[in-house]
Amino acid sequence: MILSPNSWILTDGKEGMESQCLGLTEALGIETELRRIRPRLPWRWLPPNLWVSALHALGSNGDVLTPPWPDLLISTGRQTVAPALEIKRRHKDSLIAVQLQNPTVDPTLFDLVIAPQHDNLTAPNVLSTLGALHRVTEARLKHEAIKFEERYAPLPRPLVAVLVGGSNRQYRMTANCADRLGKLLALVARRQGAGIAITTSRRTGAGHVELLARSLSGFSIDIWDGDGPNPYFAMLALADAIVVTSDSVNMVSEAAATRRPVHIFELKGGSTKFDRFHHAFRDRGITRPFEGHIENWEYEAPDDMARAVEAVRRLL
Repeated sequence: MILSPNSWILTDGKEGMESQCLGLTEALGIETELRRIRPRLPWRWLPPNLWVSALHALGSNGDVLTPPWPDLLISTGRQTVAPALEIKRRHKDSLIAVQLQNPTVDPTLFDLVIAPQHDNLTAPNVLSTLGALHRVTEARLKHEAIKFEERYAPLPRPLVAVLVGGSNRQYRMTANCADRLGKLLALVARRQGAGIAITTSRRTGAGHVELLARSLSGFSIDIWDGDGPNPYFAMLALADAIVVTSDSVNMVSEAAATRRPVHIFELKGGSTKFDRFHHAFRDRGITRPFEGHIENWEYEAPDDMARAVEAVRRLL
């Protein structure tokens, strides 16, 4: 076993994907170098199997991939697949290549692929997870709760954390969605005396944030809109219940790691893959729909990270 592997994380810069990789290396207890690549045209438009000389397809505005190569390469995102496999070929059997998410090529080209079960990916070296890997740990939640305790102390209990995403390729955040979410949260504040702590994303849209705030005018709320230190983990730690918009596998998976009740607010749209994901979490008793009332229940949090760490350690 490699006791202290030299590790790289390879991404195309998407924050949610990087977080999954960082969560894995933190759980493994190893230090890592983060390498962000920026493929040039036309390669970034092409599927991985059509890339030729993948390392030469990378633009100068991203990190350079040169030796010495790592012992462990953890990559994620479609644009990292071809470069990761080329590094694997150059380093041959002395490099362990782990891909998070469906690589859209033969998964056995990697040593290990960790992909959510809603991808329906099967191979001897594929580890299927219920949700996404993440950085939520008991230690991090405790630390962040202390950091932001004063911010959320004035809000009444129960405290409801609301994780708001927005439009992506599968879902749309519309004015009607924002208005309905705000009104349902107002019902919780009025009928259950709840405090509402909201975090939004860049995909939410300023106009939709304004609609949420308007619907909750007069109630005890806190909205973090990206200004100042990020209280995301503190919200998860301090919340009595969590409401999450349906567009983000990451946010639902992170919320589920807290073992707090998780309610899902449906945005417009969806897809077959997202339907499989949400059905799996509901069937396990982890999530319930959000309809303007906060319920209380218990469930067993997914063990995805523990299984992923075990699989990587076996390879090391």
